[in-house]
Amino acid sequence: MPSTPDPYSTVRSADGLQLDEGSQPIAMWIRRLMLSAMALVVAAGVVSGLGVHTSTASTQDNGYGLTVHYPAIARAGLDTEWQVVITHPGGFGRQLTLAVTGDYFNIFETQGFHPNPSQETRDGQNLYLTFTAPPGDTFMLDFDTYIQPSSQKGSSAAVSIVKNSSFTTPVATVHIRTRLLP
Repeated sequence: MPSTPDPYSTVRSADGLQLDEGSQPIAMWIRRLMLSAMALVVAAGVVSGLGVHTSTASTQDNGYGLTVHYPAIARAGLDTEWQVVITHPGGFGRQLTLAVTGDYFNIFETQGFHPNPSQETRDGQNLYLTFTAPPGDTFMLDFDTYIQPSSQKGSSAAVSIVKNSSFTTPVATVHIRTRLLP
C-alpha cells in the first residue's frame, strides 16, 4: 500500500513516494554509534580527560637532586606547568647551569623564566641557562608558558645540570616528553 507523501519532505523516490531512510535498521545503528561517540567526547571533556596532565621526572646523581615537573599531555593554547627544582647539600657555588634540549621549547609560547637566567647560550643541540646561585641548598626555576596554538606534535628533551664552563659535563640528567592532543 503506497504511503501518503509528506508535502514538506524533499526526499522522494522515482515514482513520487516519500522515502523514510531514518527508519532503516542500519541508519538507526549508525546514528546510535555517532551519538555514543559524541557522548564519550563530551564526557571526557567534563572530567578533564582532554586537558593538561603533568608528570614528574627525578634523579639523584653526584650529590645533586634534579626534579622536573612538565606537561606530559597537553593541548594547543592551554597553560602548562614547567618547573625545575634542584637540591645540593652545601649549596651551588656562584653559578648554576641547566642544559635543555633546545628544540623542546619550540612547542611553547613563553612569558619567561622566573628567575631570569643571568646568561643564555645555545649550541646546535642545547639551550644553556646560567643562573646566579641562590643561598641555601635548593634552586627553583619556573617557566611561565602555554602551548603554541599552532603546535601539532609534541617534543622530548633531556634536562641536565652541567658543572663546568664548557658545558660538557652533565652531573644529573632527566628525560621528559610532552605529547599534544588535537
